[in-house]
Amino acid sequence: MHAPRFFVGTWLVTLGFGFPFCAVAASVNVEQIVLRSVAANEADWKAAPKYAFTEHDVITKRAGTPAIKTYQVLMIEGSQYNRLIAINNRPLTAAENGGEENKLKLEIARREHESARQRAHRIEKYDRDRRQDHDMMNEMAEAFAYRLVGEETLDGHSVYILDASPKPGYEPHSRETRVLIGMRGRMWIDKETYQWVKVVAEVTKPVEFGLFLAKVGPGTRFELEQRPVGDGIWMPTHFSMNVNASVLGFYSENSTDDETYSHYQPNRVVLAEVIK
Repeated sequence: MHAPRFFVGTWLVTLGFGFPFCAVAASVNVEQIVLRSVAANEADWKAAPKYAFTEHDVITKRAGTPAIKTYQVLMIEGSQYNRLIAINNRPLTAAENGGEENKLKLEIARREHESARQRAHRIEKYDRDRRQDHDMMNEMAEAFAYRLVGEETLDGHSVYILDASPKPGYEPHSRETRVLIGMRGRMWIDKETYQWVKVVAEVTKPVEFGLFLAKVGPGTRFELEQRPVGDGIWMPTHFSMNVNASVLGFYSENSTDDETYSHYQPNRVVLAEVIK
């Protein structure tokens, strides 16, 4: 991740067109729902670095054995640090935990004593990755045509259900946003806060991009779930990604990535406990 992985996730939007249609008030303005949801996500994006959290990753490549790791994710001197706390759903032994504690202390010391140039480079890399995901999220409002198809209650939240499909004539602004032209999806947006409760999307036609003719194909699917963490801010609780991709038509990368996020707390509080 490691930034709650709106990563590929936040920019993508289930298709599940089999959902029952619900009566929707004609007065609902779909464009305003989308724009207000983008504004809500903007506030969440700005607040994200203020939180520490636990991240549980299950990664499988080419139908191999899943790699399962759990991290405590902290912000230290302007960028994230992932402290390993469990492997294959097993808490670290005392010796392993001691080793991770030493790594953390050494990293804190390193960051405290790095040069201004080193610090700027480290933070810029972290900020660049965050901005890339953020820009993709914002471009969704321009890239997709949205259609309100119903209303329901999802996990206790009253939501609007919107279907999304590529907008005719949309021109991607970057290599990364090209994937949007081959996607369709569904969004569940909280009626009160306009936060994304759930977003699911899939690639429906192959999309090529990059110098090496990488191709993301049908079967690539993303799902994001979010919940409130306090003070009007929502953060991801679950992100899953199934990727069907190839390079030059023969190298295939089929993988799944399932991430669960929990125990959101103010970073300053958690960091003070860790380093005391």
